[in-house]
Amino acid sequence: MKFIEIVKDTKIDFIGFKNKAFIISGILCLLGIFAFIMVSLGKANLSVDFTGGIQIHGRFNEKVDIGTLRAVLLSGGIKDVQIQEISGTKEFLIKTKGDESGEQDIQKKLETILSKEMGGKGFQVLASNMVGATVGKALKRNALIAMAISFICIIIYIAWRFTFIFGIAATVATFHDVLSLLGIFYVFNLEMNILFITALLTIAGYSLTDTVVVFDRVRENMTRMKSKTDFAHVINISINSVLSRTLITSITTLLAVGAILFLGGKTLFDFSFALFVGVVIGTYSSVFVACPLVFLWRKRVR
Repeated sequence: MKFIEIVKDTKIDFIGFKNKAFIISGILCLLGIFAFIMVSLGKANLSVDFTGGIQIHGRFNEKVDIGTLRAVLLSGGIKDVQIQEISGTKEFLIKTKGDESGEQDIQKKLETILSKEMGGKGFQVLASNMVGATVGKALKRNALIAMAISFICIIIYIAWRFTFIFGIAATVATFHDVLSLLGIFYVFNLEMNILFITALLTIAGYSLTDTVVVFDRVRENMTRMKSKTDFAHVINISINSVLSRTLITSITTLLAVGAILFLGGKTLFDFSFALFVGVVIGTYSSVFVACPLVFLWRKRVR
């Protein structure tokens, strides 16, 4: 079977855009570094997974407006409350932060407020999840360790399959994707939870796969062309030759993730948004970050 070619016989000078691309990437990375500092200080929108607190999955017998529910909880003294309505149901996810010693009290207080102020709606707790502050700190630390290990493995794998500089370029591009996504989440004040960490590692793998495909073609053309042409031309030819494949893969992935983003409801919105944006950034970095870094390194050592 022959794949449908979206783009045919392109001759785009991707290396010629490297300076503009580096400016864009630099801004995204600086934003990501700032967001990382804020996360470390606990000043980002962190979920109870990392800060400690309680999450209650509850259901009303009648339809309840999310604004009314939030106002009732705030007037009852429940601060830092986050409410998510499960689309198509009368169920809600209610999250609030609190210290480890008072979690049971918070749960009882929340149930009391809802029973008193909205008793006619018939509130029922379906499930509750309590995370201590100590556990939250451990989860945050382990998440950072997991990402660090993944980056080390990326360097080793790419260095073994290609060369060391290819491994460094792929790692920088992947790190760029993670920082960019972290910065975007911080700017839009989206919640960072365990699913967000899952999305970061998923995007890292996706970006790496896309980068390997491009690097494979670069290595193939380096062997075939050798000294017949300059390295910038080799990279441009390589990227143009796999551009159709890259676009088809990205668009197909975005269609699937987009369905979850627009139809999955508020519960899955943050996770699917992270995947959607991450796929776009991962595709961009494979072309405009990883390959230009290899080009600049090769130009420097010559």
